[in-house]
Amino acid sequence: MTAEDVLKYGTKLMIIFMCTPIHEFAHAWAAVKLGDETPRYQGRLTLNPLAHIDPLGAVALFFAGFGWGKPVQINPVRFKHYRRDMALTAAAGPTSNILLSLLGIIFYKIFYRVYYVQLFSGSDPQAMYYVTLIFYYFTAINIGLAVFNLIPIFPLDGEKILNYFTGKKFDSFMRRNQLYITVGFMILLVSGILNKPLGFVQGKLFDFIDLITSWLDPILRSIIK
Repeated sequence: MTAEDVLKYGTKLMIIFMCTPIHEFAHAWAAVKLGDETPRYQGRLTLNPLAHIDPLGAVALFFAGFGWGKPVQINPVRFKHYRRDMALTAAAGPTSNILLSLLGIIFYKIFYRVYYVQLFSGSDPQAMYYVTLIFYYFTAINIGLAVFNLIPIFPLDGEKILNYFTGKKFDSFMRRNQLYITVGFMILLVSGILNKPLGFVQGKLFDFIDLITSWLDPILRSIIK
């Protein structure tokens, strides 16, 4: 195992114990703000990893690169606007991952600039290279989690977001065939067929986040010389 592999799996552990709790906390926080106190009563309005980590989901994230936390239970009858508030609560999780990826790419750019300057100044840049790599993996994995959870298949967040835009006939069809659709999705996922399209979307989102933080690049070039 290379040093890069160690850093990659170490970053995955960081994601499991830090970003997964933030993802699930975001669901809980959104639900409470929209009128449902169920997550608070169940102890989910916390950043404590033990309250949010699902063992199977953590193992899947560590080895397969995708995973999930313990689902936040909500009582939708407490929402004033059922479809809208369900969608907002579901969207809060992936949104937290996108915000974390924004934070990650900012640190990535800062440390990459330091690494670049050290590389051409005769200093040993190895330590800075590893730090840069950690933030690259941190950004990429959070983007991957956001994209994965936005897939509109039960029980992922994307399914609840999609329901905001669909009608009763479509919802009824999805409920009747939920088991078959979910099993089919898992087969496609495990077989690797979805790797290429998911990777394409993740790459485009990474490029977009890189683009909207491009304002930082000239600032770093002028400060870190």
